[in-house]
Amino acid sequence: MTSQQELALMRLVAQRLAGPRPATATEVVRLLTAVQAQDLPGALLSVALRSEPGTRTDVESALNTGDVVRSWPMRGTLHLTAAEDLPWMIDLLGPRVLAGSPARRTRLGITDADIEKARELAVQALAGGRQLRRAEILAALTDGGVEITGQRGYHLLWYLSQTCTLCLGPIQDGEQRFVLMDEWIRSPRRLGTEEALGELAERFFRGHGPATVQDLARWVDLRVTEARAALAAARDGLARLEADGVEYFLARETPDLLAEHRDEALGVRLLPGFDEFVLGYADRTCAVPPEFADRIVPGGNGMFRPTVVSGGRVVGTWGYTGRGSKRTVTATPFTVFPAGVEAALPALAAALP
Repeated sequence: MTSQQELALMRLVAQRLAGPRPATATEVVRLLTAVQAQDLPGALLSVALRSEPGTRTDVESALNTGDVVRSWPMRGTLHLTAAEDLPWMIDLLGPRVLAGSPARRTRLGITDADIEKARELAVQALAGGRQLRRAEILAALTDGGVEITGQRGYHLLWYLSQTCTLCLGPIQDGEQRFVLMDEWIRSPRRLGTEEALGELAERFFRGHGPATVQDLARWVDLRVTEARAALAAARDGLARLEADGVEYFLARETPDLLAEHRDEALGVRLLPGFDEFVLGYADRTCAVPPEFADRIVPGGNGMFRPTVVSGGRVVGTWGYTGRGSKRTVTATPFTVFPAGVEAALPALAAALP
């Protein structure tokens, strides 16, 4: 039997927020398989905190060289993935998301002909390695006679990304550029359905475990029966443990990593909003006290606030106040910060990538 705190501490080392850091940002993203990234600055920080270089520059470099890409691989939500993983993830999971898109297109007045015209214009605008800002590619659609008012433009770019025409690549002047996926991704992987499900399960439990079948189902947006089948394909490579009568799966080396790096795992850290340590699970109670869950997602609005973590538990939230040289970090405890947390905050804030 394993305690709830042990589960949380093992998740910290599995995700490399404690213990040995991967050598590059690309290795971090491969380990986690997908890093939620609708908030790009937060995603850059999440990856930087887990890498040996520990800088946003290293993460941006991985995007600029095409080793990491940003797109909508699962749940219809922006994520960072290793470039070679994006095609097979979209092949596997994209049709599930697209199944709900006809109703949305009808509300927006988008026809199949509009989509294919937008695809043709986007390919023309980007072919040959060109890279365009969102406003520039939308202007190309408008010039070609495709209506982009309201939410139409966003939906068209999302749909073209969800169908493997576009993805987001390099960052220039603080903004990510759209590129053609088949030009930008140099060595795409293609997996059959069963192989893809098995790999997804194995990598999720290795990079996020201890986690449950329900955690996997929620993270990927699978039916629980599908998640169980995916686990069965990956089961031989994983360890199993039990906590409060619930079955968890994880990488075999994770308990040893925690034994070696327990002091670091027990320490204080600042995590950005939407970080996988909080977001990557259906059941977050081992790390997030249920009575304070609404402090992280006020009103259940889907906007996850940055968190203060101590002893493997989320104990408060934090945010920036002021601007430029006067910008500081202000932290708010759920009740009272545990001993040593408040004293650690200035150094942690100063060290944020």
